[in-house]
Parts: sequence; C-alpha cells; structure tokens
Amino acid sequence: MFGTSASKEPCHGAPPLALLVVFPAHIWQVPLAPAPEKILCDQLQSGAISELKRRIAKASLWSTCTSSETRAERLALRGEPLTALASPQAAGMEPPLGTQQGAMQPLVADNFEACLQDKVDQRRQWVSQTVEEVQKVVYHLTTEISNQDIRFQAIPYSLMYNGNITVLAPSQFLVTVPVRGLAGYREAREQRWRYYTLQGARLPCPLRSPEGLQQWLEVQQFVKNLWQWHETDVSIEGDIVPAKVLQVFRKLVENAIEACHLSGKVSVLTTSIAVHVAMETSEGQVEIELAPEVEIPTAWSKRAPWPRCLSRWPSSERAKCIKSFGFSLLARWHYHWQLSFLQAERVLLEQLDEDGGCRRRCFQALRQMKEDVWCPGRRPVITSHHLQTVLFWTCEKYPHAKDWRVFSKGLLRLARKLHKCVRQRFLKHFFVRNSNLLQHAAPAELDAVAQKLGLFLKDPGSACRLLTFHSGLISVDGSSQVPGSCPGEKHWAAKEITSSTSTSEA
Repeated sequence: MFGTSASKEPCHGAPPLALLVVFPAHIWQVPLAPAPEKILCDQLQSGAISELKRRIAKASLWSTCTSSETRAERLALRGEPLTALASPQAAGMEPPLGTQQGAMQPLVADNFEACLQDKVDQRRQWVSQTVEEVQKVVYHLTTEISNQDIRFQAIPYSLMYNGNITVLAPSQFLVTVPVRGLAGYREAREQRWRYYTLQGARLPCPLRSPEGLQQWLEVQQFVKNLWQWHETDVSIEGDIVPAKVLQVFRKLVENAIEACHLSGKVSVLTTSIAVHVAMETSEGQVEIELAPEVEIPTAWSKRAPWPRCLSRWPSSERAKCIKSFGFSLLARWHYHWQLSFLQAERVLLEQLDEDGGCRRRCFQALRQMKEDVWCPGRRPVITSHHLQTVLFWTCEKYPHAKDWRVFSKGLLRLARKLHKCVRQRFLKHFFVRNSNLLQHAAPAELDAVAQKLGLFLKDPGSACRLLTFHSGLISVDGSSQVPGSCPGEKHWAAKEITSSTSTSEA
C-alpha cells in the first residue's frame, strides 16, 4: 500500500518536499524537486524577513544610542555610511518604531537642554547688568519725585531683590511706583454712573463700565487717606482718576530728569497715556514704563474668584498663602485702574518644582524659543507674562508630579497651549477669568507667532537642532549678539539668578 504526506515547513532551512514510499519491511524517502512557485515564495519570505531585521536593527540603533561615538561604532560594524548620524531622514531611513510626528528624540532633547542652560547662564549675567543700571536710575528719579510730591514713594536701591522692577522683555521694563496716603481698602458698596470727562465737561451717556482687569477707585474706599488725594489735580467727583494721576506723575518725571542731570541718558516718550521713558544702557537702549501703584495687601479682589472649584493646583493651603499677599491697582488707562497680581504670581512661582518636577526648566526653554525663534525683537507681542500665564494654566491642568518628569513632554505641552492661545487670540488671566491678555495685541503679529509655533509642533526635533546650533541671538537693540535672553519674567536675584541681581521677572 502506498501513501503520501506533505509536512509544513519552517521559514528557513526547511528540507525539500519528500515522497514517502511505504513497504512492509522498511521506509524509503525519495526527494522530489520543489515547484517553481514554491521557490518564489521562499525567496519573498526570506527577503521580507531580511528587510524587517534591517529596520529593527536600525530602529534599535537610534533608540538605544546615547552618543555619536556609539552610533558611529554601530554603523561601522554594520558597514553603513556615517551620514546616518545626522538624522534617520537624512540617511534615507524611516523614523524609529514607536515615534510619532511631534515628538523629540532623547539625544535632541539632551543637547537642547544643555544648550539652553548655557544660554540661561549668559542671560543671567547680561540681564543682571542691565537691571543694575536701570535700578540706579529709578532710585534717583523716584527719590526726587518723592521729594517733590509726598503722594509718591521712592523705590529703594536693593542688592538682593527689588519687587518693583519687572522685566517684560530684554528691552522692556515695568517699574511700579507705590503711592502714599491710601490705606484700609474696602470694596465699593454701591455702583454709580459716571458722566464726567477729563476736561471737566458732562457726558450725555455714562462712561463705559470697567471690564476684566479694570475697576473704579474712590477716595472713600480707603479708611485712611491724605487730603492731597481729594485735590482736583487727581480726582473728579470723588474718584481717583488714573489719567489725571499720570498727568501729574509725568510732569514730576520730567522735572526729576532735569534735577538729576539725566537728560543725556533718559528721555520721556509720548507714545501713550502711560509714562514711558527711554534709557541708554551699556547693552543698548531700553524702554521703561513707570506706573503709579496703589498697594492693597490686606484684601483679595472680588473680581478674582480663585482658586477655581475642584482645582488641584496649587494646594488649598498654598492658595490661601498666595491670596494673603493681596493685589494692587496700576494707573495705566484713562478712567479705570488695572488690577495687578505681581506679588501673588511671584509667590506662586517660588516653589514651582517643590515636588521635583521640571516646570521651571520647561518654562525657561519655552521663553528661550520664544525669544530666539518664535517672537524675537525689541517689543515682542508675546512677553514673559504671557508665557507665565500659559505655565500656570498648564500646571493647573496637569497638577501631578508625574506629569512633569520628562522635559521634552513638558515643553511640548506648554508649546501646544501657547499655540492654541495665540492662534485663537485669547489668553485668560490666571486669577481673573473674564479677561483676555491678548485683547490689545496686533492680530498680524499674533498670526505670525502662531505660524512659527505650528511649524515647531510639526517637527520639534528639527527646531531644537536649529536652536542648539544657532549662535546669533537678538540683543537689546535688535541686533545679533551672544547673550541669550527672553522677554519678561520675574527676575529672582537671591534664589534663582545671582546675588547681584535685583529685579523681578514675570
């Protein structure tokens, strides 16, 4: 009796198909020639497996190597050109398995972080020098102003920290000048319409009500007040009008510049109702806004319902501590005072990474990219205060320490949030939700920043390599120079920067 059987073959090294001839006493194996289609199938399988092994080997090469020397050794062993060291795409390779568009390779992130630290160190020295010069001039000016008008306080010179100086950009500073003679603040008990103008005429319709970060300010809202605040040079119908305060203050600044013999170094600008001065420094010309400030350290504004319900960042205990610092009102507009929470924001930043996260490093990377790539220039449409607000909102959305363990993920998270806000032209204040910090920004400038951010998010690795090898940075006067600096952040002298730094950055 005869019988045949065909066994399944393995992928490689399988014996050819055999015909079994069965006899009563013994078995013979008679080999048969394989069919042509079977040979083609084996070749296709072998080729596919070889290609799969090649891709896995190359993916393992890019995911496990941590230095260019190790990569070069592996490429040499495999007999491949060293051009693959540039990037997988440059060598004609596909991205490694498990990677997606919008992700940074470990080597790129490490190099970028190291380059960032070098730029931050350069920035500390550069900004510290500029702030030192600004603080000396501000001290002399405010001292003379205080001597001329008791309602304005002098800003003392400090070697460690000066909370009245905020760096909005390398060439932009905000200096808050505290006023004297207004203490014991309380919220207005009743709302009333205002029909007056700065010139003394009566309006047929009431003035626009304050919105967002704005509010009225009456002399009677303070339990203790100097009689000078009732004078008509700063008040109308019981209201302390910021525009009239700025008129008085501008004249005092002009007189102080002459009295201090600073005419060759400082000049008053007339571009807006706010008081701006241009100052020459060793690093170039900077612009300083001098804003009269009403400090209210004993209360928290009712316009800022914070923290929000179910919010997990910061903790409830820390939120109470932050609110205990109160708020302030700045004279920057015509009829309404602007709410400011600079002190509360500074306290919120102080222990940002107490859980061991990398929030601060991600913020530094974001601001460096913003200055060098996305929004360079002397007067950027996006300042560090905007970036700081983006950081706060992102920390509230991702409150856990595990969300801030990986630097590259944290940076991309902040970049996506910034891109969304710039593209939509809407960024809520962290404490006052019904306000838009980008309301007065130029739409064309915001669109340009959004476009650059979009390109970065499409290929973060290329953008980081560009910044890593980019040596020319934007200086104070808009030219290219070495120091790396980012617009506006609170400048911490004693803890984060150096002992000689005496400013605050947003």
